[in-house]
Amino acid sequence: MTGDCSQLINFVQKFLGMVKFGNDHVAKIMGYGQFCDSDLEVTFRQHTYFIRNLDGVDLLTGSRGNNLYTLSLQDMLASSPICLLSKASKTKSWLWHRRLSHLNFGAINHLARQGLVRGLLKLKFEKDHICSACAMGKSTKKTHKPKSKDTNQEKLYLLHMDLCGPMRVESINGKKYILVIVDDYSRFTWVKFLRSKDETLDFIIKFLKMIQVRLKVPVRRIRTDNGTEFGNQTLQDYYEEVGISHETSVARSPQQNGVVERCNRTLIEAARTMLIYAQAPLFLWAEAVATACFTQNRSIIRLRHGKTPYELLHGKLPDLSFFYVFGALCYPTNDSEN
Repeated sequence: MTGDCSQLINFVQKFLGMVKFGNDHVAKIMGYGQFCDSDLEVTFRQHTYFIRNLDGVDLLTGSRGNNLYTLSLQDMLASSPICLLSKASKTKSWLWHRRLSHLNFGAINHLARQGLVRGLLKLKFEKDHICSACAMGKSTKKTHKPKSKDTNQEKLYLLHMDLCGPMRVESINGKKYILVIVDDYSRFTWVKFLRSKDETLDFIIKFLKMIQVRLKVPVRRIRTDNGTEFGNQTLQDYYEEVGISHETSVARSPQQNGVVERCNRTLIEAARTMLIYAQAPLFLWAEAVATACFTQNRSIIRLRHGKTPYELLHGKLPDLSFFYVFGALCYPTNDSEN
């Protein structure tokens, strides 16, 4: 491309409002006035130009060379890819919001923009109205300030545990309690549904043996509250035998076990929201919590590392291509001859 007409052969000066590329392909010219009509600011300087919105955010920037202002799409994609992504339809935006257990749109866009998962199209998902189920299910009081420094750099080095319950309504399988276990490094979460507190001891020992063998990493510290289900002598003897340090929070100070307490709230809020939206009976709360845990492990970003808990723990991207909305209609199939 050149700004010197003398270098062109068979040049005929015309203005059609289009750019002709060859093979009879044309494209409309985006004029200065069209940007202004869209409430955008366009400014040309000696060596650069930029297009901003009313909030002062640069949407497009370019440079000047050979008396021609140019735009590099590669530079724009590297610095601010989301502004050039196609917008998802309203239906698709809200479909993925519900598929991901009513995850906020900022997190969904971060997953799409950074390519942190498979199966999610690279689109810009927009929230055009308030989700009534989220408004009912996620109302909370103000939170405490988070820890300013991340002191743990190894998976399974520290596990947070808490027991929720009893629930007012038994699950469809007769469960009343939720044992929540959170890895401090990755924030990967495991949930186990129990009929009574007495089942806590056996499950914790089995879980610790299983997870250390599966991930080939030792557990070094466990942090819980002062509940009797975590402080019995049998469990303390096991910790001493395998070299695990058990830390407990001060009575009536849930902030000291804040990682798992916040996880509890996130899971319960998501499950409550999913049940409200699906208009499902309350005895399906365990299924909703399990679904929320599964999706959040693969969608919520660990901001200190810029990755999902699943990727931090397993070292590979999670796949979202098979996700469906909780409560969606489905049919069992029978492939056998009988």
